[in-house]
Amino acid sequence: MDAFENVTAVKKANVYFGGKVTSRTILFPSGEKKTLGIMLAGDYEFSTGNAEIMEVLSGSMDVLLPGETEWKTFAAGTSYTVKADSSFKLRVPEIADYCCSYLPR
Repeated sequence: MDAFENVTAVKKANVYFGGKVTSRTILFPSGEKKTLGIMLAGDYEFSTGNAEIMEVLSGSMDVLLPGETEWKTFAAGTSYTVKADSSFKLRVPEIADYCCSYLPR
């Protein structure tokens, strides 16, 4: 899906790591929530509440998922899932564009 229709976009940006990661929240009539964002090159660690599906739209991310010991690379056009109530690490070698979908509990 290249575009979302009939949604509400929250104007205020989500800003992390001194502005190196930013996103905007998109709310759907069904209650579904997504964020669309950009990550600059860098190393990051995020925590989750809900489970998340991270879709890489451009660039790439090296990801260390919860409970795993090996990093995996996800390039544009791929996605990965992160368990609820966990944390994961990212190494972003270049600007990455992403869409994060929050799964219901």
